[in-house]
Amino acid sequence: MATGAPKGKKLRVAVVFGGRSAEHEISLLSARFVVESLDRERFEPVLIGIDKSGRWLAQREAALLGQARDPRLVALDAAAPEAQLAPFPAAPDAAAGLTTTHTATLEVIGSGAQSIDVVFPVLHGPMGEDGTVQGLLTLADVPFVGSGVLGSAVGMDKDVMKRLLRDAGLPIVPFVTLKRPRWDRARAAVVDELLALGKGGPVFVKPANLGSSVGVSRAVSRAEIAAAADLAFSFDDKIVVEPGVSGLRELECAVLGGELPIASRVGEIKVTHPDGFYSYAAKYVDEHGATTLVPAEISAEEEAHVQRLALATFEALECFGLARVDLFRAGDGALYVNEVNTMPGFTAISMYPKLLEASGVGARELVSRLIDLALERAAARKRLRTST
Repeated sequence: MATGAPKGKKLRVAVVFGGRSAEHEISLLSARFVVESLDRERFEPVLIGIDKSGRWLAQREAALLGQARDPRLVALDAAAPEAQLAPFPAAPDAAAGLTTTHTATLEVIGSGAQSIDVVFPVLHGPMGEDGTVQGLLTLADVPFVGSGVLGSAVGMDKDVMKRLLRDAGLPIVPFVTLKRPRWDRARAAVVDELLALGKGGPVFVKPANLGSSVGVSRAVSRAEIAAAADLAFSFDDKIVVEPGVSGLRELECAVLGGELPIASRVGEIKVTHPDGFYSYAAKYVDEHGATTLVPAEISAEEEAHVQRLALATFEALECFGLARVDLFRAGDGALYVNEVNTMPGFTAISMYPKLLEASGVGARELVSRLIDLALERAAARKRLRTST
């Protein structure tokens, strides 16, 4: 049972969003969805936006909710007062009668200190979803939604993630990992290797540590492969390259929970955008770029197989709370785990909340359950010994 505020006292939930990654704008849209879905009888939101230089800024709810739903048009209030989270545990607020012992102190310039009971880090990409912010929150000893440092870090790095999945015996597409020094030193030889990897078909070139399809390209020719690698390396110092899957269908499954997680109904992405794959433009810019089917048009047996793979992926990568597992279905019916998103998109069009809604978990219940899971994990950690 989650600990928290006594009856009549709302828990203060710090919704942290924005961040320093190329997924900054998507994070703002996700934060809007989370704030709109908070149960106001239980929770009081405190909004913290991280700008692209890394400053933490106290944001106004009306400003966030009043923005457009187009990622090209959203922005933080850059003139908002700065805020900082103390990287150590705060004393419980005995005067307020709080039963939780996990309060944190948030200092807002000009407004003084505020207590925070739990953090919902709606951050996508590096410097947010990759274990960095999770490490800070762990040091501060404040409950937070989502995977811990380890799960967040391996879930973000596509190279390490795929190696762990392979070692766990889960099916993945063959891949090649490249680091910038080798690309700079031997471009021609590397392009030859990637052409061979594609076996005459396309390859997909991706930054190792980004999501939302940022920096991802489909490439066939030598020139396209070279341009795709240059683009991916502009976002990361490590990239992952995979061959295309014949007869590809893209399936997605949401996972929710802690020690006994559940898998959602399976959804499918059908891409109609000229990019030819589920690119950033197909996801967020072109409203006709892709169609989502929930549930996917697959048999009950195949859906159960996808759900088992999703749960096994969640366990193998030390995830907690939530994740969206993306899979490929080949034309011959073979299934491959593509990747996991430990803080998947929460925008109005995102698959994670859609999949849970199709499984009987609406937006308000989903956000409440995620916060409760964070509180339960924090309470369990408090029971661990810290001295001999």
